Amino acid sequence: MTEPIISIRNVAKRFAGGVTAVDNISIDIMPNEFFALLGPSGCGKTTLLRMISGLETPTEGQIFIGGEDMAFTPPNKRPTNMVFQSYAVFPHMTVEQNVGYGLKVTGVAPAEIKTRTAEALEMVKLSHLALRKPDQMSGGQRQRVALARALVKRPKVLLLDEPLSALDAKLRDDMRMELTRLQETVGITFIIVTHDQDEALSMASRIAVMDKGAVAQIATPAELYEQPRNRFVADFIGKVNLLDAAIVKQKGETKTCDAKGIGKFDMLTDKACSNEATIAVRPEKLKLSTSEPKGAGLVKVKATIRDVAYYGDTSHIIADTVEGKELEINVQNDSRTGGAGVERGQKMWVHFNPHDALLLTE
Repeated sequence: MTEPIISIRNVAKRFAGGVTAVDNISIDIMPNEFFALLGPSGCGKTTLLRMISGLETPTEGQIFIGGEDMAFTPPNKRPTNMVFQSYAVFPHMTVEQNVGYGLKVTGVAPAEIKTRTAEALEMVKLSHLALRKPDQMSGGQRQRVALARALVKRPKVLLLDEPLSALDAKLRDDMRMELTRLQETVGITFIIVTHDQDEALSMASRIAVMDKGAVAQIATPAELYEQPRNRFVADFIGKVNLLDAAIVKQKGETKTCDAKGIGKFDMLTDKACSNEATIAVRPEKLKLSTSEPKGAGLVKVKATIRDVAYYGDTSHIIADTVEGKELEINVQNDSRTGGAGVERGQKMWVHFNPHDALLLTE
């Protein structure tokens, strides 16, 4: 079995004043993995990344990279390199000089600097801009210069701290694809810190969702989205309808739920639960119809359309049930007439299959 490239063991970080930024975290990250640390501001993800890089020292616990304890290894001696949110490229240097700077200060021979710089620029598709200055380039191109400068040192692990947050939406989407392609091409471990769920879901092979200094769940993007462990993860990863429910009957794996604003329905689940739980249903699992839907076991409720937001390929709809529960529904706009074919104030049926819902007990 492959050994982890990074092992984080019971790591904690406490700052003056009793602030606990990271609280007893243990994670194994595998070679060539694209791993994301995802969470809201202040959850400890950047502090954890800085401890991996050596820019912060753990209060407790150990960090191993390549099987070696990093406790007494300074940042410049670790097999890692970091790309910061601000890029930090030198404005007075050309692209080529920026990329080769780290090799130059460590005494690498000029001929090798030239070769490795050319290789790094080719990786990020900037060979044709080698003689340009950063102020003659776009934000995305400057980001790629920062990546090349990190990759030229051939680290075992590349650390990325919110690397796309300064880019506009279209460029951010393009750079997500670039980073994924680059990680597959160079074959090294990438660890990215982000608060953007779409960014983590679209790029990472595994994600650690963090909350208040602790890890709430580690899983693949699909597992996090479809099988969140608790209410926090379900609510943080994408949009979700969370229904407070009473469990009024349990017989084997069949749970009869009474959800506020929805009513009673049966769910099949092997999860043990008390008399109260949360039902999570993603907006795309909810369907709309003008007539009462037919089908055994369907959960259905009358509702009034309150808002319709058009996004081109989809429409996001908010509906209020007759008992006052707000529901969010995503509808695919697959008609050339445009839009979801619903209007504010329209009376409709909202329905979903209980198999598409998830019972949360935490």
